[in-house]
Amino acid sequence: MGIGSEEAIRQLRALMDQVEERLKCTFQNVHQGYLTETLERFLKAREWNVSKAHKMLVDCLNWRVDNEIDMMLTKPILPVDVYRAVRDSQLIGLSGYSREGLPVFAIGVGLSTFDKASVNYYVQSHIQINEYRDRIILPSASKKYGRPITTCVKVLDMTGLKLSALSQIKLLTIISTIDDLNYPEKTNTYFIVNVPYIFSSCWKVVKPLLQERTRKKIQVLSGSGRDELLKIMDYSSLPHFCKREGSGSSRHSSDGAENCYSLDHPFHQQLYNHIKEQAVQESSRPIKQGSVHVSLPEPGAEGTEIARTIELELHKYGNANANRKSNGLSNSLGSLKI
Repeated sequence: MGIGSEEAIRQLRALMDQVEERLKCTFQNVHQGYLTETLERFLKAREWNVSKAHKMLVDCLNWRVDNEIDMMLTKPILPVDVYRAVRDSQLIGLSGYSREGLPVFAIGVGLSTFDKASVNYYVQSHIQINEYRDRIILPSASKKYGRPITTCVKVLDMTGLKLSALSQIKLLTIISTIDDLNYPEKTNTYFIVNVPYIFSSCWKVVKPLLQERTRKKIQVLSGSGRDELLKIMDYSSLPHFCKREGSGSSRHSSDGAENCYSLDHPFHQQLYNHIKEQAVQESSRPIKQGSVHVSLPEPGAEGTEIARTIELELHKYGNANANRKSNGLSNSLGSLKI
C-alpha cells in the first residue's frame, strides 16, 4: 500500500480541492458534509491507491454533471401507474434500521421480474433510491444517532430465483456497475436469505471471483434469516419476508404498509411525494412524462466475468433439469410399456 490511510485521505482531499468549479457542487451532494468518510469509500474501492481513487471520484462527478444526477430527485416517474408497475417488478424497499442506526434495505432478487417498464425507468428508479438514501435517509440517521452514518445494510431475498433470471442479467449488471463506479462501498453487509439450490450452485463458482472486501461483506443465512437478523435489528425492522420462522416469501402482502416493496409502504410514499414536491419547486411548467435517460456504463472485466459465469451455471442447471425430466419421462413411458 505504501502510505497509511490517514495520509491517503489527506492526499486525496488535497487533489479534490483542485477540481474544476463545475464539479464542486455535485461533490457536495456526494459527501453531504461527511468528506472524510466519502474519500475513504473511494479509496477502499481502489485498494487505497490515491491516483486511482482520484480518477474514480472525478469520473463519478463528471458522470453526475453530464447526466444531471443532482436533479434526479426532481423527476418523478409519471403517471403513478407506471411507477407502481416499476415498484411491482423491481422489488426494493426500506424496512427499518439496525440497532446501530444503519438503514435496512430489502431486495427481492428472486421475484423481481423487470418486465413492466423500459430499462431507462428501472435505472432512473434505482438512481433515485440511491440519491434519496444518500441525501435524505443517511443524513437524517446521522443527525438522529449523533454520528456519521454513511452506509446501509441490505437483505437479499432469493425466493423464486429460477432460470428466467438469465433475461435479467444484463440489466442487473448495468445497475451493479452504476453502483460500483458511482456509489462505492455504500453497503456495510449483504445478508442473503431464502436460498434455493440454484443460488447455492451459482454461489460456489461466483464467490471466488469476488474481491476479498466484497466477500467479507456477504453472509448467507439459513432459511429466512430471522434469528440471525434479530441479533442486529429489532423485529419491527425485519423485512416482511424474514418475519416467518421458515423460509419463503411473497411478492405482495395484504398490508401495503407492511410490505416494504409496495408503493403503499411509507418509505415509497415519502420518496415519491418528495420527488413530486421537488419537481414543483424546480419548475413552474407542467411535469414531463417519460423516463430519464442516463448514460449506461460498460461493465468492467470483473462484472463481465461474473455475469458470464452466472449465465453458464444457470444454463448447466437448466440442462441438468431438462435431462432429469427427460429421463423421468422415459422411465415413465418404459413403465407403461411393461
